[in-house]
Amino acid sequence: MEATVARALLDRHWAASNSGDADAEHDIYADDVIVEYPQSGEVIRGRSNIQALRTRHPSVRTFTVRRILGAGDLWVTEFVLTYDGKPTQTVSIMEFSAGRVVRETQYFADPFDPPAWRSQWVERIERVERVERVERVEPGE
Repeated sequence: MEATVARALLDRHWAASNSGDADAEHDIYADDVIVEYPQSGEVIRGRSNIQALRTRHPSVRTFTVRRILGAGDLWVTEFVLTYDGKPTQTVSIMEFSAGRVVRETQYFADPFDPPAWRSQWVERIERVERVERVERVEPGE
C-alpha cells in the first residue's frame, strides 16, 4: 500500500476514534478482521464485533497519537489512550490487505515507577499524560 494512502486511512481512523465517530473509526477494517489483545488473551473476530465492543466501552476514551511508522502493508501507531482521565501507553500494529486492516494487535501499558537499581544508567523523562504534538515519521526518514 502506498504510504500516503495508508497515512490518510490511519489519520482518519485515529481522528474518528478520538471524536467518537464509530462508523468512521471502523471503516478501516475488513469485514473479517482479527483484532488481538495479547495481554488479556482476547481475540475479536469481525468488524461488527470490534465495533460493538468499542461502542459499548464504559469509559470515556481519548486517543493522542504520538507517532505512526510503517511501510507497505504493515503500520504501527504509538499513542496514549486515556480512559476516564487515566493515560495508558498503547501500541497498535495493523496489517493491511486490499486497503483494509485484516489484522490488528494492540498492546497496553500503564505507567510505572522505575526501580532504583538501574538509576545510574538511565535518565528520567517526564511521563506523557497528553501529547500535544503529533510526530509524523515517514519510512526512510
